[in-house]
Amino acid sequence: MLQIENNINIMLFAMIFIAIIVIISVVVLFGLFMSKKNNLIKENLEAALENQKHLHELELKALRGQMNPHFIHNSLNAIQYYVQRNDVETSEYYLTKFSKLMRLFFDYSNKQHLTIKEEILLLENYLQIEKLRFEEKLDYSIEVEKSLDIEENEIPSMILQPLVENAINHGLFHKKGKGKVCILFKNIGNTGFKVQVIDNGIGINKSLAKNKSLAKNKHSSTVIEERLFLLNESNNWNVNYEIIDRLLIENTNGTKVTLTFNKVN
Repeated sequence: MLQIENNINIMLFAMIFIAIIVIISVVVLFGLFMSKKNNLIKENLEAALENQKHLHELELKALRGQMNPHFIHNSLNAIQYYVQRNDVETSEYYLTKFSKLMRLFFDYSNKQHLTIKEEILLLENYLQIEKLRFEEKLDYSIEVEKSLDIEENEIPSMILQPLVENAINHGLFHKKGKGKVCILFKNIGNTGFKVQVIDNGIGINKSLAKNKSLAKNKHSSTVIEERLFLLNESNNWNVNYEIIDRLLIENTNGTKVTLTFNKVN
């Protein structure tokens, strides 16, 4: 009888042991399955994010390549004006400037980032051409805070020119008297830098009221907004955008646009 009880106990222990082994095996297999599943999900997610990032880069490149055809048309008309006046020296000078600007546009449109120094070079050439069109009615300045290293710090390429173009075409163009646009580069420490485009034109509110079609067909504004969205989505940049009518804040005419750049990677 004792022997039978011992055999039963042994069988019970064996069954319990086997059950424990089975449970442990199931848990281990389930853990391996979940780990493999999570890894697969992670790989698919990373692949999707990489594809999305690549798509954003392609879209950004396409947007960088866009130029307002009105700018080209107006610039060539301004040069033609001097040709018709037989002012050969001035027309040749600005034709050379225009050719250099076109080369810069095409070269920079293929780059994701520029140094601030390169961006300033582009803006200088662009503004010199615009001065030709407006003659003595346009003045400009580009100011850089001394503590900001323009050769080391980078900026998304060709992102400021559309803002300056808007300031001139929609702010200063309708202004009576001499207009001015000022571009300020400010250091905000290790976190990044700030750029402000300030004009003394009629202000964004009056501009929108004067030209209602601007709200529906604002090429430069649309491009800049799309680019800022894609830059922030790419996880490489964190760019804050602010535009104010100076009459409401500073009790003076004009528009102020502020971009704050923080490099994520």
